[in-house]
Amino acid sequence: MPGKLMRNDSASAMHDADSVACSGALRKMRVQATCPVSYKLPVGDTEFPIDQKLGQQINLEFTGEINCIACGRSTNKSFAQGYCFPCFRSLAECDMCIMRPETCHYHAGTCRDSSWGDRHCMQDHYVYLANSSAIKVGITRGTQIPTRWIDQGATQAIVVFKVKNRFHSGLIEVALKKHVSDRTDWRKMLKGEAEFTDLVAARDEILDRAKTDLENIQRANPGLEWQQLDEAPLNFTYPVQNYPDKVTSLNFDKTAKISGQLQGIKGQYLILDCGVLNIRKFAGYNVSVI
Repeated sequence: MPGKLMRNDSASAMHDADSVACSGALRKMRVQATCPVSYKLPVGDTEFPIDQKLGQQINLEFTGEINCIACGRSTNKSFAQGYCFPCFRSLAECDMCIMRPETCHYHAGTCRDSSWGDRHCMQDHYVYLANSSAIKVGITRGTQIPTRWIDQGATQAIVVFKVKNRFHSGLIEVALKKHVSDRTDWRKMLKGEAEFTDLVAARDEILDRAKTDLENIQRANPGLEWQQLDEAPLNFTYPVQNYPDKVTSLNFDKTAKISGQLQGIKGQYLILDCGVLNIRKFAGYNVSVI
């Protein structure tokens, strides 16, 4: 039964006495910024201590059922990492401005859900640099620090600007990404630790190169104000025993049963000896985990 914690007595010969089988809809892994990062895998109502299975065999089986992470309805296909099509088309959290914050239209009065926008977009946001596969620029709400960086598999991160809303953070990101990437190479990120970088020096160099672009954006948007921050970088390590030489992506839509030795966890990926599984991609998928 989805969401119910169950003891798999029939498999006792295959697993030790502490093994627990749980089933239900997946959600993205919960993280804590310990050293190394701690992970729990939400499966239905259970938070499975997945990092405690490092070096052990784990088995995940997709039941064939997908439930929307917003409304709970059954759906044949998942959109935007867990939504049914009606929710994908109607919810503010699925609008195009989530991927492109500089297109936020809250101020135009056309937000799909202004109350959601108040809670998520009209709040303090931070522009940051993170080092996952290489240095990248990004934005996040203050409440998502440092979760946002861990979800990206960053080994280093530093906040650069603080602004009053998501739209303004997106405008600054547009200026900076002319000089630094805004993307993570997830395959490179999963092949090993990113090369250590002096983020303070990198920040200063990028800001110097972007000075004119930042001035132009501020001139075009008189209401845009920012607070430039001078904070020390944060560093992260991940529970990984072995990184793969070749990254093979695992997919519940193609393979219902996925089994392998858990060799590491980084970002929102499980690193198995048979490939890597992006847990966030399969939010809402009903699975059993042993």
